[in-house]
Amino acid sequence: MVKRVAIIGAGPSGLTSMKACLEEGMVPTCFESSDDMGGLWKFKEISEPNRASIYRSLTINISKEMMCYSDFPIPSDYPNYMHHSKILTYFRMYAEHFKLLEYIRFQSLVKSVKQRPDYSRSGQWEVLTQSKDGQEERHVFDAIICCSGHYTYPHMPLKEFPGIETFEGKYFHSWDYKGPDDMQGKKVVVIGIGNSGGDIAVEGSRVADEVYLSTRRGAWIVRQVSDNGLPLDMKYNTRFVHILFQLLPVNLLNWFGEKKVNAMYDHTMYAIKPNHRLFSQIPVFNDELPLKILSGSVVIKPNIKEIRGSSVVFEDDTVLEKVDVIVLATGYNYDFPFLPNNAMYKSGHRVGMYKHVFPPTMEHPTLAVVGFIHALGAIMPQAEMQARWVARVFKGIKKLPTTQAMIKCVEKDTKDIQKNFIVSKRTPLQVDFVDYMDDLAGEIGIRPSLLWLFFTDHALFKRLLWGPMTAYQYRVTGPGKWEGARRAIFTQFDRMYEPLKTRKVDNPSQESSFAGRLLKLSLTAMVGGAVVHYIHVRNPTTIPNLIAKLRPQTA
Repeated sequence: MVKRVAIIGAGPSGLTSMKACLEEGMVPTCFESSDDMGGLWKFKEISEPNRASIYRSLTINISKEMMCYSDFPIPSDYPNYMHHSKILTYFRMYAEHFKLLEYIRFQSLVKSVKQRPDYSRSGQWEVLTQSKDGQEERHVFDAIICCSGHYTYPHMPLKEFPGIETFEGKYFHSWDYKGPDDMQGKKVVVIGIGNSGGDIAVEGSRVADEVYLSTRRGAWIVRQVSDNGLPLDMKYNTRFVHILFQLLPVNLLNWFGEKKVNAMYDHTMYAIKPNHRLFSQIPVFNDELPLKILSGSVVIKPNIKEIRGSSVVFEDDTVLEKVDVIVLATGYNYDFPFLPNNAMYKSGHRVGMYKHVFPPTMEHPTLAVVGFIHALGAIMPQAEMQARWVARVFKGIKKLPTTQAMIKCVEKDTKDIQKNFIVSKRTPLQVDFVDYMDDLAGEIGIRPSLLWLFFTDHALFKRLLWGPMTAYQYRVTGPGKWEGARRAIFTQFDRMYEPLKTRKVDNPSQESSFAGRLLKLSLTAMVGGAVVHYIHVRNPTTIPNLIAKLRPQTA
């Protein structure tokens, strides 16, 4: 039986993994190479090797209600989109509240993780760590959870830019970017139109003479501020929208979504329209970039063809002279250098893991990876869900399928991902947020039943169907149930509004119109009917059994 668990990394995934282990009666030891917790969200003026790195002004593009852990809401007075310093403060509050700090060994770098000589019998691992002063120490653990993240090893594809060795200015990866100080009065080229590339181009344009944003494929740019000023994810990351994605043709959804996005700014006119459809890849979240393009502060250019000294030649044969700075926002490599070579199973571009957590070829289920995932949603609730499942597998409460069954599942998952998303070596981790969370919740026994709630708690049913997909709903029932979950769901919009109440404004009517209520009721009935039909087709006995439970018993 697993008793001692080594956790590698004290970021958001490591913190929730410690808590999950403690809840199942195991003793975690978390090894953190830095002098503080927080992982990616611990800002440092100088980037440290083998660690994620962020820039000084970074603000998260996930709203606070959608990113917090399921039993620890972010304070109501915190802004909806938080600066990294606020996020780190939240993690410290979480660690202190659940008494996690005593299990973290700071300034302990994990050098290697190896199977013990008796691994076939015990499933145990040997962990070699190195302290700040270079002293090495060996430890024995019953299980390992790797929480090292996927923004640690910068991808520098220099071979894709012929002549870069002749560049007379300064070039560096976005991993090394801390702020625009070195861009003052300079001519800057940013390569890559992801979230980091967009942010750096916008921030650099405030001080640089000229900023050019080079992109190979373009991107869909969406605003974080949605209709009526609501955070985008609280408006659209809902179960109702997810059900629509299950019922309607994806081409129709793409058409509607692209039409709505282009109504804000025409992507063709702005020269940023990509070849892929809107829902084939996670979009770029940036409210300022379109304005910078419109004002000429950022100029969109195609991919770089060649670099000649201080000149940059683009694929359309236009030439930019006297370039001072090139920033490569070109993504990250994915690696676990401290693990044995045979620990990971490859599946196409992906590190193939069963449900993105367990390597399928291990003899014992005592090695797991938490937080190595990407979805249109925050990593924190996904990592928490993974950790809760992992702890129950380690404890022996849940059993994994056979190796053959897991490999078959991994390969099917790879095909499904490639069918639904644009997958490359830089983006191999994508999943559907709602499907994935519900899948793992089903493994744990905490997935909320909308059909049951429709009959037993209709007020909660409405909030789960129409409201945002916050993590609180996975604490309403089952193992790890939190008594405050229902209240947290009913008050999540109160916490969203709270930091905006900085000036009193009269609002004579907050009541929904009769037509609006009627439309919502009609849509609820339509979706409810579709759900009942879907359940009846998949499992004809479910609804009769439910009705039998609800029917009053006679003497």
